[in-house]
Amino acid sequence: MRGSGEELLPQTVLRQIGDKMYEKRKLAALEVEQIIKRLAQQNDQHRIRIIIDKLIGEFAFSAVANHRKGALLCLAAATVGLGAPSEAHLRQIVPPVLASFTDQDSRVRYYACEALYNIAKVARSGFVIFFPEAFDALFRLSADSESNVQNAVQFLDSLVKDVVTACPSFDVHAFIPKLRDYLRVVNPHKRQFLISWVVLLNSIPDLDMISYLPQLLDGILAILSDVNREIRQAAFGCLHEFLVDLRRIRRADFGSLTAILVDRTAATDELVRLTSLSWLGHFVSLAPNALLGQLPQLLASILSNVSHSNAEIHGQARKLSVELLGLPPGPARKDVPALLLVLHQQLSGSTCDATRLEILHWLHLLLRRAKAEVLLALPHLLPQLLDLQALGCADEVQAASLAVLAAVASCDSAHFQGVLRALLDRYRGPSGALLLQHGGSGVLRRLCAHLGGRHVFMELAGILRHEPDLGFAATVVQALNLILLTAPELHKLREELRSAATGGGGGG
Repeated sequence: MRGSGEELLPQTVLRQIGDKMYEKRKLAALEVEQIIKRLAQQNDQHRIRIIIDKLIGEFAFSAVANHRKGALLCLAAATVGLGAPSEAHLRQIVPPVLASFTDQDSRVRYYACEALYNIAKVARSGFVIFFPEAFDALFRLSADSESNVQNAVQFLDSLVKDVVTACPSFDVHAFIPKLRDYLRVVNPHKRQFLISWVVLLNSIPDLDMISYLPQLLDGILAILSDVNREIRQAAFGCLHEFLVDLRRIRRADFGSLTAILVDRTAATDELVRLTSLSWLGHFVSLAPNALLGQLPQLLASILSNVSHSNAEIHGQARKLSVELLGLPPGPARKDVPALLLVLHQQLSGSTCDATRLEILHWLHLLLRRAKAEVLLALPHLLPQLLDLQALGCADEVQAASLAVLAAVASCDSAHFQGVLRALLDRYRGPSGALLLQHGGSGVLRRLCAHLGGRHVFMELAGILRHEPDLGFAATVVQALNLILLTAPELHKLREELRSAATGGGGGG
């Protein structure tokens, strides 16, 4: 029985396999297909293997490019000749074809794509065992420098997608880590290739891609920042479909997703920031506990974005803050110190009125829900709140700050006195006297409006009675007298004093 490759393949075929003319290489491939087909009909597996080994050993890894091209044509033709190639056949044929995807000759790479296309078309579900290697090869060549190779990759990629979606044995669980790692690339062609795969997988009805979203979300958001408009749109569309699914099934690892989104709200790209904030806004209704579980980090993110120059980002951050403030459960008490630290740090570093106003809203909320913890942090917060009365802040910020101060003062008599003492201390010295002259009247009037004129004046009188600096006491008393005589907020107190004076005169 003849057994060598030379005996099984005519010399004319062997010469044509490596010919410089494509037409002759094609003729050789057609002849190989017919020979393999006859041997397959005879179930002569031994001779089939010998021929394939000959094509691989002598041509597929030859130093001559035309030999390599011919080998690829013939290996694909052999697969077609087999009709229904077994796994053993494919494990012999496919590896050298995949190896040719890295060939330095672009024409060889092109023929490798064409060969694998024809092999996959014949093998169908049998090809899935090579999917990891084939995907790697496609991923690399999706950014090939030659446009004809890129076009060939697109055709092959389309077929591989068809094969995968039709194969119930496709192991998506094993594939996701590879996809996750590849999503970190920055090459636009590779990004487009990867997004198309994510979209495909998410379109398969029986595949629960939401369970894999925590592994993919960060990479998709990174692709959303691509400079290419088409790629950004593809990523945005992909994210939209995931969000639709989340809103429909309302089941996911929202904790992990929240952590990713919070991190991405600090991205330099504005679309990534805006999209992340928008998703977090949807999570308020979908998974409020996931947000509350990471509230300190989320609050820091919100406060940073409230001051953003992009109106959409500012608006989305503000909207998210309002929605979180309205959540019934409120923050877990164990998170309150962390929240207060965030507010303290943001108040120290921010010069933006919008951010300051948001901080004050949160302080007011915490005073209602966790008063004891807020009062413990008061030594750090009180000076900052008083600063907002003196830094030329917007009227709205000053009013909100004073409302918080009034809420603190309302807690008990000790804090009432503490707030007033701290306020009076701001008016000491030359700079304090200037502050009292230009802004002190308004601050004291608003405090009276919040806390009651009689209460404020009586407490201030008690403090000033024991003031060792008589000059300072006289200055403050003079300011208080002017306020008492003219301020609308003290109209009721003036009436009470006038009534008391009249009653006293009648009794004398």
